[in-house]
Amino acid sequence: MAEELMGVGVSAFIDPTPDQLRHQWLSVLARQTPPAGKRQANFVPCEVVLSHCASLLMDHSKYGSGSAHRAEFPVQHLARLFKRPPTSILAKMANLDGTRSNGGRFELAVAARLGDVELLQGVYLRTLDMARTLGIGPDELPDFLGIEGAARIELEGQYELDASEIERSLESKLEKWERERADVPIEITERLLVATVRVGQHRFAQNVLNNHQHRCVFCGLSGIIGGRRRPRMLLASHIKPWRDSTDRERVDHKNGLTACPTHDVAFDTGLITVNQDLSLSYAPGIEGDMDKSPPLRRALGKPPLHERLVLAESAVRPDSTYLVWHREKIFTVA
Repeated sequence: MAEELMGVGVSAFIDPTPDQLRHQWLSVLARQTPPAGKRQANFVPCEVVLSHCASLLMDHSKYGSGSAHRAEFPVQHLARLFKRPPTSILAKMANLDGTRSNGGRFELAVAARLGDVELLQGVYLRTLDMARTLGIGPDELPDFLGIEGAARIELEGQYELDASEIERSLESKLEKWERERADVPIEITERLLVATVRVGQHRFAQNVLNNHQHRCVFCGLSGIIGGRRRPRMLLASHIKPWRDSTDRERVDHKNGLTACPTHDVAFDTGLITVNQDLSLSYAPGIEGDMDKSPPLRRALGKPPLHERLVLAESAVRPDSTYLVWHREKIFTVA
């Protein structure tokens, strides 16, 4: 059944007909959980697409076979619906971003194409719509991207990424893929690696914003206004900039601060910094300039800045290593 559904190629994943989607879901609903030790059914395209969409929310690489049962939303929901163990969902996510090399025939090409957010949004909504038509409700399959109404997918934190910097950061990875995955066309590899960077930045920004409860850590401004989150009111940026960070540092939410645009720029350009006790300091000359310039004082004075970072009790503090880097590399040369 799965091979027949996938026989038409990539289109069965990214542009399925209603009839294809219906048959894909019916095959999932008819599935029985296999006995222990028995081979699982092949993933059908709608399962592949939803597993890929889950990567916008969580990083599969944080979990191994012994911890898959703790993988966060929506892995457990997908595992129950697909009648698979959580390890299978995580493995499929790894196939789709290329960190695991034994995926299905079309999966890398599918993941590369779904780097187009509008395309991803369209196939996600059509997949959910068919599921609802067949009686799969939100309890079984939540709208985990939160766009089933009128909302749209927007990747967070993309302003911080520069195309040339992404290209430079991927040079060694492209060479490695060319050596080890010669069967994958270079254009698919490039699109897939760029999409992986952008999704990683999206998850980083989401984690930073959630950690700081969508408030500027410098002045306390909330990004939730009129009962709705206003995406451009706050930015989630790196303390140690993306271009200077390792792959691990780029996705570490302890390397991030949530800030309103004014205070984000002030921090990024070294006008202010954060000390080890989380108090704020000005670069030389800034306080004198504020005495002469009321607009500057209204932007960078205390208030609106607090004496220390505004963090909830539950918030994870920024890592001191990144704060030291900022003081030594950015603040001291302001």
